[in-house]
Amino acid sequence: MIAERLVELGIELPPVFPPAGNYLGCVVVDDVAHVGGHGPIGGPERFVGKVGTDLTLADGYRAARATGLSILATLAAVLGDLDRIERIVKVFGMVNVAPGFNRTPAVIDGCSDLLVEVFGEAGRHTRSAVGMAELPFDIPVEIELIARLRT
Repeated sequence: MIAERLVELGIELPPVFPPAGNYLGCVVVDDVAHVGGHGPIGGPERFVGKVGTDLTLADGYRAARATGLSILATLAAVLGDLDRIERIVKVFGMVNVAPGFNRTPAVIDGCSDLLVEVFGEAGRHTRSAVGMAELPFDIPVEIELIARLRT
């Protein structure tokens, strides 16, 4: 069970952070959960700024992990049980980068590594990791996710 796995890993999910606009944090269509853009908000650490100037690569990695935890919290709230997830299919990671910073895959590994820790092989996914000139509210990372659900 995923809840037991989270306890084993010492992971506590943060409170679900409400959407910042007129949209839903997650929509389920048939056997697919589409999670909209989440940032590293609601956890114990506060992350603001551009990776490469305001934040180090290690800070960006931690921000992406915190974002993954926020995504899992939203999924748990919407699905009622993370065991409903059969497979993580796709992660789309955006990194608020300083000019010249091109290590975006290493930043988004923070989320990807978390998903594999929690779901094992079912957590391995396809992924994009791109740099952006700006992200909302100056967050360093925004991540979307698609997951297949058990039927």
